[in-house]
Amino acid sequence: MAPETSPPASSTNGSTPSKPSSQRSVITSRPSPFMPSTLEKILLAIYPTILITGSLFSLLDPSARNAPYSASTQSHVADTAPSYFAKKSNIFNKLFVKQGWAWITFSYLFFLFTHPSIGPPLSVTLTPKRIRGLLRYSIVTTWWIFVTQWFFGPAIIDRSFRLTGGQCELVEQADKGHIEMDDTRQFVTGFACKAVGGQWLGGHDISGHVFLLVIGSMFLFEEVLHVVLRSQRVKEERTVYMADGAIKSAEVEAALDSDVSVQRPTQWTIGAKIGLGVAGLSVYMLLMTAAYFHTWFEKLTGLLVALSGIFVTYFLPRAVPGLRNVIGMPGV
Repeated sequence: MAPETSPPASSTNGSTPSKPSSQRSVITSRPSPFMPSTLEKILLAIYPTILITGSLFSLLDPSARNAPYSASTQSHVADTAPSYFAKKSNIFNKLFVKQGWAWITFSYLFFLFTHPSIGPPLSVTLTPKRIRGLLRYSIVTTWWIFVTQWFFGPAIIDRSFRLTGGQCELVEQADKGHIEMDDTRQFVTGFACKAVGGQWLGGHDISGHVFLLVIGSMFLFEEVLHVVLRSQRVKEERTVYMADGAIKSAEVEAALDSDVSVQRPTQWTIGAKIGLGVAGLSVYMLLMTAAYFHTWFEKLTGLLVALSGIFVTYFLPRAVPGLRNVIGMPGV
């Protein structure tokens, strides 16, 4: 007769055994949804690294250090600029950076309506993923408008300049008796001031170039890389708060598209390459901006204002299930 075996250990109240502590630690040790994934940490580390590198270059390079610098224009004097990229008239600044949001918009929309994992390529069909992508683009664009164009009046950049003591000065015209200095101080936007030949003087000027190049490139990196990598079955590291308060992987939001028959190489579509190309050029021009334009503090505030927009668009929704259900996450 076979010997009797002892029944599995159980609690006194008949409930099932608790999970080992090692398994419990796996469940409870997920990072906060507010914390970036490994990919996002790498991307976010790029920007301060570039700004520090460019700023140090401007101090250590003899030609940049000795070239005359105009505080009113936040740039080197054109005639003695230490580099082609130190001139505001360089073609990349005029055709790319000055029109930066148009490039961001075109490249993202082209990617959104051509990538097979988001919807039928080259079709205007508004799939749920495309609608959520357009909502995320609208949030980022609204922040760009508030900071650089309009914020219930003057833009945030203009408001911060005036709140820190800045004003529009038309010194040459005032000296000639053509205009009163008190009148020039009534111009409340940088555009209006420059339109009448004035200069912003006296206040803190958030770097609009840094803001644009950071928020634009980070937006494209978030949208393109998460979609492409998820399509290639790369493990998801982002986490989200569920309605019951639990922290889980973003993979619970939606199953991988098992019906997608596209081979992995085609996930790097022309739209994805254009999007990353625009983001890459933005990063390069950020380095040129860091090396030749603006002060340390102006560049820092430009970076912080840009990252605040990224936080609202990509990190905050992970912690708010209702908001996440509306705007979603790239690749999910």
